[in-house]
Amino acid sequence: MKKMLVNFICCAGLFFASLPLLAQEDAKMALINEAKKDSGEITPAELKGMFENEEKVVILDVRETEQRAEGYLFDDFVSVNTVSITRGNLEWEVQEKIKDKNMAVVTYCRNGGRGALAAQTLKKMGYKNVKNLKGGIQDWAKAGYSVKTGLGVTKLDIKD
Repeated sequence: MKKMLVNFICCAGLFFASLPLLAQEDAKMALINEAKKDSGEITPAELKGMFENEEKVVILDVRETEQRAEGYLFDDFVSVNTVSITRGNLEWEVQEKIKDKNMAVVTYCRNGGRGALAAQTLKKMGYKNVKNLKGGIQDWAKAGYSVKTGLGVTKLDIKD
């Protein structure tokens, strides 16, 4: 009986200790979901369609430098205009790298969260035609589209 009580107290302690972490995760997701709603999202198929229609668009990669080693969005038939600025440096560097605030810009990261926050920030900075790539480079690769890596151009087989 004493052992069961000790186990119960330990489990309860762990549960209550994890509540602040859960609240932080909920707050983070609330910010990301609000950013997705504010900025709007474009699916990988819609972005691929923009490439196929040769629409002028800047692809803004906001991943950290080490994450860029995973590869870049790539199209097999048209040149992709990619700009890389980490999310943390966005406000300081974007006006120098993307001067035309009317230009179509699609932000992306690994799975969509930081890309959405970046798109929201760009809209607040006066960029008029900004969207986030839904699901980031992971969803791009899952859709079967090409990714350029240090090994060349490849199509990744990503399983959930």
